[in-house]
Amino acid sequence: MSVLSCADLTVDIGGKAILSAVSLSIEAGKVTAVVGPNGAGKSTLLGCLAGLHAPTSGSARLDGVSLTGMRPRDRAKRLAFLPQTPEIAWPIEARTLVELGRTPFIGARGQAGEDHAAVDRAMAAANVTEFEHRIVDTLSGGERARVLIARALAGEPEWLLADEPLTGLDPAHQLDAAVLFRRLADDGVGVIVTLHDLSMALRMADRIIVLAEGEVLADDPPATALSPDVLRRAYGVEATLTHGPGGPLIDVIRRS
Repeated sequence: MSVLSCADLTVDIGGKAILSAVSLSIEAGKVTAVVGPNGAGKSTLLGCLAGLHAPTSGSARLDGVSLTGMRPRDRAKRLAFLPQTPEIAWPIEARTLVELGRTPFIGARGQAGEDHAAVDRAMAAANVTEFEHRIVDTLSGGERARVLIARALAGEPEWLLADEPLTGLDPAHQLDAAVLFRRLADDGVGVIVTLHDLSMALRMADRIIVLAEGEVLADDPPATALSPDVLRRAYGVEATLTHGPGGPLIDVIRRS
């Protein structure tokens, strides 16, 4: 079982501690949600776990190998990163954008049949096949977000790290994405997502890591991680866990 981990991970930016001695070990085959208030360090943690940010001290490792020490091409074959605000630099068709997810696998002769098949599977999984010949900047924000999920899946990674992947999606497509992440985890992929929607985190995650001021406040199964006490300390709110017809919900009552 593949393991993504960090030990005493510390990131200082401009003299400010963004992450402070964070240590985690995450196994593939599960959906792990990282939550916390604005500025808690969620995106920074995800970037370090993706090998894209070098920590000030400490380390992040994939199966015991330093992520920043891996060749970028080798790392990209195993781990896909979906940033919160991805840049699309030029007007291209959606399929061409998704094909970029196969870049680490393409040799000197260009795409092979297996690359085309992987792109087909990724677009079908993200439900964007109908957009394949549309220019990306003519798509809505939510449609573009789904195409970018497909690009991340095109490499058929062992790990998918997604920073706020539900932002911009309407409720129906949020549910579709949650089902997709669950299916990937059931197939053995390690899925790590940052989320602001705590109720969605409760419903889709096997494990929730709560960050506040760069430190881990909780790292537990969902109902335990998002207890009233943790929510009070992390967010400064009084809240309760309730159960609706669609599953568990966080009911925020007032500020603490």
